[in-house]
Amino acid sequence: MTSVSALNYIHKIGLFGNHENKNVENLLKVSEIKNMLVVQIVQYKSSSVSFESIDIDGLKLKNEPLSVVSNKDTRILWNGPKNWLLVSTKKVLLKNILEALKESDFAVTDLSHSRAIIEVEGREVREVLKKGCPYNFNILGKNNSINSIYNGIAFTVDMIEDNPDKIRLFVLRSFGESFYHSITDSSLEFGYKAI
Repeated sequence: MTSVSALNYIHKIGLFGNHENKNVENLLKVSEIKNMLVVQIVQYKSSSVSFESIDIDGLKLKNEPLSVVSNKDTRILWNGPKNWLLVSTKKVLLKNILEALKESDFAVTDLSHSRAIIEVEGREVREVLKKGCPYNFNILGKNNSINSIYNGIAFTVDMIEDNPDKIRLFVLRSFGESFYHSITDSSLEFGYKAI
């Protein structure tokens, strides 16, 4: 069975908004990220296992607010106390996670098909986010992550780069279309290239 991405019917390639007489390289870039492994890892309160010793794809779980640990294939976002969101291009990693984390200590949930992921890159990324979210994005740096709301829709921000800004936005699949329209509407002022 082939999976259909959350934005399959609405993400259209092309130039949109205020793009005329602008260098295409300076426009915001908006894309849908597909075929990613997305796993929520939560350590139970009753667990006494040290999560610092756990190694997933060469990365250690970090219980530090806003933090993200990463390598070229995998990113682990702090989602809350003893709660992480793992995102990876390696789909086979789920088997390793399930083997490394005992059911008696951790809840591991595959969220891969229940999330829409939008990547936005460019100089005006923070301005787009400020239009619909109350968070102060001026203080968000590379390898930081937050959970907030955007025009009433709960979402997660993963700051991948900060020169130029490159972020991934995670939202429940059922809100994917509404969220995509909110982000692209906010991007029209600056002009964007959907890729």
